[in-house]
Amino acid sequence: MEKYLKDFKNELEDFKLKTKQFYNKEISVKEYKGFSGKYGSYAQRGGNASMLRLRMTGGILTKDKFKFIVESIEKYNIEKIHFTTCETIQLHDLTEKSVCELMNTAFENGIITIGGGGDYPRNVMCSPLSGVEYDEYFDVMPYAEKAAEYLMTFVNSVKLPRKLKVCFSNSPKNVPHATFRDLGFVSNGDNTFDVYSAGGLGNNPKMGVCVAKGISPEDILYYIKAMILTFIEHGDYENRGKARTRYMQEVLGKEGYVKEYNKNLDKVKSEENLKVSVSNKEVTKKGIAENIESDMVIKQKQEGLYAFKYHPIGGTPDIENFKKLYYTIKDFDDVEIRISPEEEIYIINCTADEIKKISSVLTDNAANIFETSVACIGSSICQVGLRDSQGLIRKLVEEARKYNFKNGTLPKIHISGCTSSCGTHQIGKIGFHGTVKVVDKTALPAFFLHINGNDYQGKERFGQTLGIILEKDITNFIIELGQAVELQNKTFDQWFENNENGFIKIAEKYIQK
Repeated sequence: MEKYLKDFKNELEDFKLKTKQFYNKEISVKEYKGFSGKYGSYAQRGGNASMLRLRMTGGILTKDKFKFIVESIEKYNIEKIHFTTCETIQLHDLTEKSVCELMNTAFENGIITIGGGGDYPRNVMCSPLSGVEYDEYFDVMPYAEKAAEYLMTFVNSVKLPRKLKVCFSNSPKNVPHATFRDLGFVSNGDNTFDVYSAGGLGNNPKMGVCVAKGISPEDILYYIKAMILTFIEHGDYENRGKARTRYMQEVLGKEGYVKEYNKNLDKVKSEENLKVSVSNKEVTKKGIAENIESDMVIKQKQEGLYAFKYHPIGGTPDIENFKKLYYTIKDFDDVEIRISPEEEIYIINCTADEIKKISSVLTDNAANIFETSVACIGSSICQVGLRDSQGLIRKLVEEARKYNFKNGTLPKIHISGCTSSCGTHQIGKIGFHGTVKVVDKTALPAFFLHINGNDYQGKERFGQTLGIILEKDITNFIIELGQAVELQNKTFDQWFENNENGFIKIAEKYIQK
């Protein structure tokens, strides 16, 4: 692995040169995007600023890495960061100088950005509370870390058709969506994994195909190598729109795909020794159990310890609060940050007293389920985004607060600025993805409405698309929905269970014909 890290380090000068050419207008946005994605960086909309994606295996943000990010925020006057649905942290509105310097100093602080974008193995995801969650089957984080280390060896050694997302789930909650990713390892109660592959969200979404059941965790790398070989053999190198693993299901059929995958699995097993061994990190910290009444506090399986959930609106924290969080926890023993696919972070291994101190500084934390809604970074920053997801969720939250709805009256919603599903709109109880609607020969901002998605293992389904709502009407739609639920004195989930037709009737008032 050290050889690959040295190679990556040497490549940073190439990034610096190309970035200089881009800001000097010597190469186009398209040319630069094709190059810079490999380094985890893209030019933002307008081409006058950059973003940088910091890979965090399994969403783990140690205090040392946290310190580096906070010091970078202060040094470069960074005003916007974002927790992503792929368990990374994005730094935004960077200059040519700052993005190049940050990439280099991140590397020196143990944070690799290589492969954060482009056609490469992406950040390996994991259930964020793995190792501390009460009802988990077993701690899958050590295997996610082994997988991430192995996948980095492929960044410069193979050419994939498109990106490859790998994840590990510790329970049926399926938080990282292991049953419908490019490759997902799903834990079982007997300390084995079921393996799903060739799934994914976005255009033409697909549930993953189960290619193996009950495998030994020590064999995970065989299944990763088989996935890579199968993708190389059958992925579409000509049409980027169909170059994701899920399209192999269409080309080969499910049975044909499983056959090809297992052919490569047998090949790898006969030629290589890829077995892994891991050591589980034991939490030795002790605390005193207290009765803490808060939706943002999760009792860990370790006696007297808790995790605190921090969900800023849209996954975009107030910079001052983010810095205060670091200075609050920096001297707490064994405390660690975990980034979640729900655009939130968990501060784990806290005592009750530490939880109180953390809570007091995070004044921008979500106040209810609705405020934990997921929204991608949106078109104000993203080059391919159609709509401003961040602007919409902030507007909806601001309006909903005026009505003082009870917690649960409005559900968590999922907003994507386009069809790419970075806001995971296809698995939300309510989801939106950005589009344009022509009304009286005028193109107006709009969103497709999706309902009744589910990501829970065994109940997975993609939401039904109901139609298009103009962006200007979404606030009224959401408020009317909340009022209808409130009249029944129920939570949204309770109301929706017997009122799907009522939901549709409300939606039809706003859906464009």
